[in-house]
Amino acid sequence: MNWEKNKATLDSLLAAGKNSELRGALMMLNVVDIAEYMTTLETDKMLRLYRLLPKDISADVFAYMDDEQRRKLIESIGDKEVGALVDDMFVDDAVDFLEEMPAGLVRRVLANVSEDQRKVINRILSYPDNSAGSIMTTEYCEFHEGITAREAMKELKRTGIDKETIYTLYVLDAQRKLIGILPLRKLILAEPDTLIEQLMDPSFVCVGTLDDQEAVAEVVRKYDLTSVPVVDKEGRMVGIITADDIMDVIQDEATEDIEKMAALLPSENEYMKTNVFTLAKNRLPWLLFLMISGIFTGLIIQHFEDTLTNMAEIGVMLTACIPMLMGTGGNCGSQSSTLVIRGLAVGEISPADTLKILWKECRVSILVSVVLAAMAMAMQLFLFRRPFSVALTVSLAMIGTVVISKSIGCTLPMLAKKLKLDPALMAAPLITTIVDTCSLLILFLLATAIIKI
Repeated sequence: MNWEKNKATLDSLLAAGKNSELRGALMMLNVVDIAEYMTTLETDKMLRLYRLLPKDISADVFAYMDDEQRRKLIESIGDKEVGALVDDMFVDDAVDFLEEMPAGLVRRVLANVSEDQRKVINRILSYPDNSAGSIMTTEYCEFHEGITAREAMKELKRTGIDKETIYTLYVLDAQRKLIGILPLRKLILAEPDTLIEQLMDPSFVCVGTLDDQEAVAEVVRKYDLTSVPVVDKEGRMVGIITADDIMDVIQDEATEDIEKMAALLPSENEYMKTNVFTLAKNRLPWLLFLMISGIFTGLIIQHFEDTLTNMAEIGVMLTACIPMLMGTGGNCGSQSSTLVIRGLAVGEISPADTLKILWKECRVSILVSVVLAAMAMAMQLFLFRRPFSVALTVSLAMIGTVVISKSIGCTLPMLAKKLKLDPALMAAPLITTIVDTCSLLILFLLATAIIKI
């Protein structure tokens, strides 16, 4: 699709006031593309375009608009239009929209939706943030045991049009407890008089309403599901979570982890829509913490000041090697922590594997450090023409720094997971600060022992 060409066509039709042609052109686009186009318009033009859309499409388009555009649209339309719009939206989309809106706007929306829709929305909003209950939808296809495939198909045709997905069907008992799932394909191909209990799969996977959304995403990934049922503490089915919502969760969690790994406080807003004061506020806490932590490296240098002074020229040589050691140590720690954090995120490893991972990283660090130490010694001897004692000190410090940094890099995320903290907190900035302190200690202690003063 040539987006620029389509946009130019829509712009010209909108400017010329050719509403019928504009409506026809919009109907040829995907609802996602219509929403993207609407975000480029001023409020009055956006409102005009929105009112050209058929009722069944306008709600889908609204669900894909960004929060700012949706807020402007809601503020511009009447109460009846607000109620009709939210009533036509899928429940999970309506909840996502309301969670980002100001309290006054939420009250206005809820006051104008149908009573049934309001009850469902309020129930979902009552679940904790980032829980399975907060991202589920109640619009799914359910059948009760005892009916035939023919009866199930008749019911599906009657109610399926209003459901978010019909590809997976759910079989409940008289107490609304989930007893099995039924793929649509299997129902379509079944003999009409076959009971659905004979068609359903009783070995289903489900999640609880209070399960963390990240755990739900892992369940969907692990079992290759397009949707996952949500049950309450008594096993009664209350909703489903579909793959599109899981994709949003994965994106949000990945963004949060990246921000934490870069020593940023997580932000729910897009970068270009976040003001500079908020960006500064999100960055300052970790920067202050890391700056204060960096004082320890200065204290170590100060502690060994006499040693460096007494060594005279050799002390200067050792000082010149500090950036190389600290940089290498930080890089080694970051490599290990990144692999471990990723493994924890996708479920490949767990805190129970800590000793195995530490043993593996120690072996890796020995191999890596020997090569790096040999290169460091060669550089000190032949490139910089420094004494053998200095070259030996630096190369041994390199080995110790690499081993220590990789050990710290793999164990800190595991410790965080064990303490029920986000492993991403133990990422490059924090590990680099710790490793810098360790590398300085190793260098100066070796220098004191090897180089006779």
